[in-house]
Amino acid sequence: MKLNFKLVLLVLTFCCSHFITQAQYITFSHDGIDRQYIYHEPIELDENTPLVFAMHGYTGDAGSMRNYSDMNDLADLYGFAVVYPRGTKDGGGNRFWNVGYDFHPNEDVDDVGFLTELAAYLQVTHGLNPDYTFATGFSNGAEMCYMLACQAYETFKAVAPVAGMILQDILDECDGSTPIPLFEIHGSQDGVTPLSGDPSNQDGWGAYPSIASTIDYFVAKNECTTLVNETLPDTDPSDDSIIVTEKHQNGINNNEVWYYEVVGGGHDWPGAWGNMDIDAGEEAWLFFRMYMDNILSNPNYNSLDKTIRVFPNPVQNMISIENNDPTLAIQDVILYDILGVQIETSLNNGTMDLSNLSSGVYLMTINTSLGVITRRVIKE
Repeated sequence: MKLNFKLVLLVLTFCCSHFITQAQYITFSHDGIDRQYIYHEPIELDENTPLVFAMHGYTGDAGSMRNYSDMNDLADLYGFAVVYPRGTKDGGGNRFWNVGYDFHPNEDVDDVGFLTELAAYLQVTHGLNPDYTFATGFSNGAEMCYMLACQAYETFKAVAPVAGMILQDILDECDGSTPIPLFEIHGSQDGVTPLSGDPSNQDGWGAYPSIASTIDYFVAKNECTTLVNETLPDTDPSDDSIIVTEKHQNGINNNEVWYYEVVGGGHDWPGAWGNMDIDAGEEAWLFFRMYMDNILSNPNYNSLDKTIRVFPNPVQNMISIENNDPTLAIQDVILYDILGVQIETSLNNGTMDLSNLSSGVYLMTINTSLGVITRRVIKE
């Protein structure tokens, strides 16, 4: 697939798939350039509020990233701040992140410096916790995530690239960096960034390894020792795709490396177009949340997923929340719809009646004495 066809595909994806609302850009100067971003925070902030960067793809923009990722709604639901930074324009007038594409030999904008300085500015200005800074992004924005993992690990605690790759030149210089958790979501039929990679640079972006090799590299870098595989529920059979997961666990500092292969999926942001079994932004946040210090400092938290059991799932009528640890207290269970609206329900003797709810996907937040965990509940 040639580069010019890729650009047409990306432009069509951004222009035709989503209604773009008016963006409210804020200016931030870096290296003598007036850069821009969109910022959103929940109504209530505390000293531990995290900051998530969400970065658009090549030819995209911050406003479109905000619209299709639905990260504002997730920020309100889960209590984090989100920023959508805006890439600069290249010689062809396309917004981009400077990861070193082969057709950008003369581009010298320092996006790593811009993003790290913007993070520090937002943390001071809005009273956010500088230890809880994360990054996700689509396509070129995902590739920026990989670059941040290798070059800005002191600022960004974990990254979650979607439909991205890491250029070989960046990977070659990544060995000396501190390992951080990483989570890639990628379609098996991605025609823009194929799973097989492009080690000989036939498509013109630059040489890059296969996605499998990339995951193996970060698994080894994080010294993960345990692999857990799972096939997620196919909640939307009409999307002609399923998700197979690899979770590499028990790494340095409890780091994990996750890979969700969207079997049958293309160059997509799941939940917006393509696969509809998951919401890529929500999955990224739930991954990030594992690396909040107040959670990781508690040695019992990593066992919460095994201690708290929610079943049956999918559910038709009654769902049970089972606690297998007598020392753990379940303080509250709240159910939300996919728009973040709280559903009026009650927990009686460990069960919740969902028979009156419409079929669909819901979010269950379980507040415990050791922390908060979230479950995706499928109502049949």
